[in-house]
Amino acid sequence: MEAKILSVNISEKKGGKKKNIARGLLVKDSGLAEDAHAGPWHRQVSLLAKESIEKIRAKGLEVNYGDFAENITTENIELYTLPVGTRLLIGESTVLRVTQIGKECHTRCNIFYQVGDCVMPREGIFAEVVEGGEVKVGDAIRIMG
Repeated sequence: MEAKILSVNISEKKGGKKKNIARGLLVKDSGLAEDAHAGPWHRQVSLLAKESIEKIRAKGLEVNYGDFAENITTENIELYTLPVGTRLLIGESTVLRVTQIGKECHTRCNIFYQVGDCVMPREGIFAEVVEGGEVKVGDAIRIMG
């Protein structure tokens, strides 16, 4: 099955859930336009797979795309197994480069407190924008290497 985008999410401030905007602009060396996490650093864009989100749903918590503060929710790609440096082609021309797998959570989120677990610190990934462009729900994601 082809890997694809299920949700494109932004938030106005850091530390909260993101809302699905269906399409957005990835800006080279910055991140997703209008997102609080965008900027010239190594965690410009965050990605989390539907398959990871399903692990929390299986524990009885109703969570939606963007609830883990991910910018892009994917399907059919095991993100956390990709080595740092892997390039991802989104659509026809947008390119991300994986910069970090997982993250340290300094404070526990509401999801962790409700079910005793959160997948973002283990299975979420971060990337920088190498080639910008529009991304939207349904776009294919391909591993370039």
